[in-house]
Amino acid sequence: MLEKNHFKFSYWVLFAPLIAVLSIWTVFWVEVQFDVNLNKYGIYPQRFSGLKGILFSPFIHGSVAHLYNNTIPLAVLTAFLVYFYRYASLRILFFGMLLSGSLTWLIGRPSYHIGASGIIYVLASFIFFKGVFAKHFRLVALSLVVVFVYGSMIWYIFPVKDGISWEGHLSGFLTGLLLAIFVKIRIPVEKKFEWEKEGYNEEEDAFLKHFDEDGNFIESDLDEETSEKIKIKYHYKKNPGE
Repeated sequence: MLEKNHFKFSYWVLFAPLIAVLSIWTVFWVEVQFDVNLNKYGIYPQRFSGLKGILFSPFIHGSVAHLYNNTIPLAVLTAFLVYFYRYASLRILFFGMLLSGSLTWLIGRPSYHIGASGIIYVLASFIFFKGVFAKHFRLVALSLVVVFVYGSMIWYIFPVKDGISWEGHLSGFLTGLLLAIFVKIRIPVEKKFEWEKEGYNEEEDAFLKHFDEDGNFIESDLDEETSEKIKIKYHYKKNPGE
């Protein structure tokens, strides 16, 4: 289905990333300001009480460095999602949080898993795979941008570094792939010229009739007769008063 406003700017492209960034920074400010530790609201795998972290863990961060490392990717990828997939953006964020968090709860190590990195991997994975599956030139270009900017993130879905939740990263990556497969979106129809459409007949094209097979212009007798009939008359005055 063609959407005329599919790739047009809206203020939500700015508001959505701003809200996402403010939410994680506000939670961290509350922890510092009131000297509280909210890690217990993170995901604790295979423990019933740890299920609450599916909703709360994306907003909790362990340090300023952890918070800073998640801020820019979260803002950029959220803006990409809202601009290019605005009609599915809320579904992607909501189900991405639920599914990636649930999968982390199932496969994670017995420790508190916190941070927005799971959502970041959901967004990066969804944007990349959906662009490839859609085969729309703008969405494919966006997929290439994501690979170029955030392609190195792929290594962190494996246990290559201590102190990070690779299970959360892997869960986000797989969730983004699943959402790219199953979430239906409306892709704008690419405009085509007449000569690009199926059933186009070059012999019936009024413009191409003026050229031969080698691309040379053909001067027809009709054009010569028409040009002879065209006469231009000029009217002028010798004196300004006439």
